[in-house]
Amino acid sequence: MGILTMITEGIRVNVQSKFVPEESSARHAHFVFAYDIEVVNESDSEVQLLRRSWFIVDGLGQKRKVEGDGVIGHQPKLKPGESFGYTSGCHFHTAIGRMHGFYHMIRFPEQEPFDVQIPAFSMILPGLNN
Repeated sequence: MGILTMITEGIRVNVQSKFVPEESSARHAHFVFAYDIEVVNESDSEVQLLRRSWFIVDGLGQKRKVEGDGVIGHQPKLKPGESFGYTSGCHFHTAIGRMHGFYHMIRFPEQEPFDVQIPAFSMILPGLNN
């Protein structure tokens, strides 16, 4: 799957997902996917990622929401031109799923809060999407 990109208020979010076969078991309906995210500050202000909100849907339409502070234990501050990348994951009971969400950020020096959209991306067991 290719890289998906979305820009909100000068903040670029790049995302790419991949299936993790060594942690998955079709027999037990356990499908694990990893996703790589890069957050790039293309604005003229320093920003900080404070919280995340994820909306996750599996192949049966079951929905879940995941919220929390920062990402992978970090609340990165990014000056103009800086980026932060990380890898995380999600599991499903179906061979297909979809995620999208928001990063809740703050802009300095104004301390102005704003939301950055994370592009919707699919996670599909290889071979299912011909």
